[in-house]
Amino acid sequence: MLLMLVSLLHCVPAAKACLQCDRRIRLLHEDFILSAPTVDDQIELKMICDQAYVTYKETSQERKGVIDPTTLYRARTDYQSEFDRFLKTKHTGSVTYEAIQIMEKGRKILEKHLNTFIGDGLCPNKCGILKRRVMDCFSCRYKIYICPSPSGQRDCGEYPVLAEEGGQALLNCFLSWHRLLLGKTEYHYSWAPGEPGAKKLNESDFRALVVTDDSSVVLNQLHVDEQGTYRCSLQNRNGFVFYRATFLLTVAPVPDQTHRPVITLPPLPHGDDQSPFQPTEALLVPVIAMVTALSLAASVGITAVLGLVISQMRAAGELSRRRKGRRAEQNTV
Repeated sequence: MLLMLVSLLHCVPAAKACLQCDRRIRLLHEDFILSAPTVDDQIELKMICDQAYVTYKETSQERKGVIDPTTLYRARTDYQSEFDRFLKTKHTGSVTYEAIQIMEKGRKILEKHLNTFIGDGLCPNKCGILKRRVMDCFSCRYKIYICPSPSGQRDCGEYPVLAEEGGQALLNCFLSWHRLLLGKTEYHYSWAPGEPGAKKLNESDFRALVVTDDSSVVLNQLHVDEQGTYRCSLQNRNGFVFYRATFLLTVAPVPDQTHRPVITLPPLPHGDDQSPFQPTEALLVPVIAMVTALSLAASVGITAVLGLVISQMRAAGELSRRRKGRRAEQNTV
């Protein structure tokens, strides 16, 4: 009986679903079954586990039947946490009843994460085509899943871009779902010169600019003749276009710098001697002569005053000596 149970545990159930695609969950269930005290309990737990796989399959089938590695990881860690709490809890009731309860929690956890993934994560492209890698919940093998454009178009709109002459413009056509694309992809930039939106453009109007792994390009030192319609398309190596965006670039010319005119006064009429704005040469000679005359007069006056002061000082000194001499004679007699 025990040998039969072990062989059953190592058979892969046909109804294996997303949560059981994780090897850790399978081992967790196998260890739980083998921990039952009797062989009969182990067989009963195995039947409960198989029935849980059926309900997991139905839950997955109702939700596209696929899952990505990130969602599977989140569901697995949540279920592991619940199962660890279940194993650490002391159970007083029937072990089969408790097993049914924990398996149902696993189904609800899977349902919660699949609802989030299918609603927001499976096909996040609002335009363009997404070809991505997902896990099939029935075969537990990876496969290609194609998300068509909701609008039916690969073109994802037109975006006006305004720049000044001599400045720069940033063109960026990256969207978050681009990183989910399967295989090697590149961004192809092309340009149709001319006023953007002035006429309907054909494929032959576009000139190839650059092919790059980066989603954005920067146009520096722009000239007016570089304005036009710029297009970005995301392609694989075979030329399949997943996404396309258009940028309408307008380059505004720099306005001419205006210089304030220099104001010049009109020349004076010839012979206008009464004008206060006479030429400087006519006034310079008499002014110099007057300054020279005043300087000479001041010099003569100063010289005369100094000579008079010196004469008075000499006379006073001579008078003082005579008085001293007379006093000396009187003292002698």
